[in-house]
Amino acid sequence: MAKQSMVAREVKRAKMVEKYAAKRAALKEIVRKGDPAEAYEAARKLQSIPKNANPIRKHNRCKLTGRPKGYLREFGLSRIQFREMASKGLIPGVKKASW
Repeated sequence: MAKQSMVAREVKRAKMVEKYAAKRAALKEIVRKGDPAEAYEAARKLQSIPKNANPIRKHNRCKLTGRPKGYLREFGLSRIQFREMASKGLIPGVKKASW
């Protein structure tokens, strides 16, 4: 089980990304397509937005345990939880391979 503080920090980052998404997109568009003076000003405003508002800083975590490594995107679980749940038959359409 991951530390609750780390899970809470990730939730906080996700909320911040959502909050600033529109503003970041608008400023990045100006930086890309605006004239140089406008682009410079937009870049300065973009730098004033909090670092955690950048979607790159988010990290996927297991929905059950909060484990950050070995994450399977399709299921939202870590490899360990996925294996346990698949063995118990709790994930529809998944069964252990045998040949």
